[in-house]
Amino acid sequence: MGLIEFLLLLLIAGICGAIGQSIAGFNRGGCIVSIVVGFIGALIGRWLSGYLGLPELFTVQVGGSAFPILWSIIGSIIFVVIVSLLTPRR
Repeated sequence: MGLIEFLLLLLIAGICGAIGQSIAGFNRGGCIVSIVVGFIGALIGRWLSGYLGLPELFTVQVGGSAFPILWSIIGSIIFVVIVSLLTPRR
């Protein structure tokens, strides 16, 4: 995986994380937080789809590896909701 593929993967993860944060209604941090949320969401979503036996519906091939867009967004929503429940209100 080259530099361009890695940057593209970061961009896709950031977009998925930002979509998950906006749907969940809990927005803390900027681009870096969205990228981290997107990657954690991809891990949670992939685990959830494997556990439930559901197919990966929409994936993007980046540098020879598949990134699950839909499951990343769903996993991001789940992760952000859990974080928002555990974080005290301002």
